[in-house]
Amino acid sequence: MFAPTQTPRAELAATLRARGFAVLGAADVAALAGVLVGELAALTPFWSDLPEDTHLRDGGRYRRRRHGSFVLDPGADVVRQVPHRPHYQPVEYNALHGGIERWFAPLDAALVESPAWPRLLLALGHVAQGLRGTHLFYGEAHPFRIETEGGIGRPTPEGAHRDGVDLVCVILVMRSGIKGGETRVFEADGPSGTRFTLTEPWSALLLDDARVIHETTPIQATEASTLGFRDSLVITLRTGNFQGK
Repeated sequence: MFAPTQTPRAELAATLRARGFAVLGAADVAALAGVLVGELAALTPFWSDLPEDTHLRDGGRYRRRRHGSFVLDPGADVVRQVPHRPHYQPVEYNALHGGIERWFAPLDAALVESPAWPRLLLALGHVAQGLRGTHLFYGEAHPFRIETEGGIGRPTPEGAHRDGVDLVCVILVMRSGIKGGETRVFEADGPSGTRFTLTEPWSALLLDDARVIHETTPIQATEASTLGFRDSLVITLRTGNFQGK
């Protein structure tokens, strides 16, 4: 496994502008949000209660997830959760699951009400402001668990992709009993790319979605008799509105 080159928090904005992506260690993710690493780690148990994703078009049963939507006003430090709504992506951004409204179970209320949650969202809102200027941002949060049930779990069954948003944040919450799960980031309009494996709980990959595409390779259990899993939190921010029909 290749370890990622981590960006110091003070260099995050410049690195995103220069490369289109950056990796923050857990301590810098926490500092960005103005919380302790332990406050983020305290959210980990919410990944043990994720319902099965029933929308997988490859016939798999390896993904569990929830979904929630928010409007962020970073300038006023305001986060507002909106009524539960479907997740939608156009086919141009998700050839496998695009073009349909996918309804997932809502986020656990206790997760949303935890003090660290809005601070994490607002911190990402300020990062997005650095890329796109002062806006309202329409955010979607996806806690994922990818399991090795059936032999292989696919974090990104749609392959290398963009999400059709402004900022993507992929936070590794936990890896357990797995191999694989390598992250790959490529220039959207060029030849360059890089690969690495996120292993530190609550470290994060931040992406300027207009400039790069990304994917995570399949996972397998390290022991055939044991169910392995990879937990992550994907947060996307978009100006204008939520994606939808």
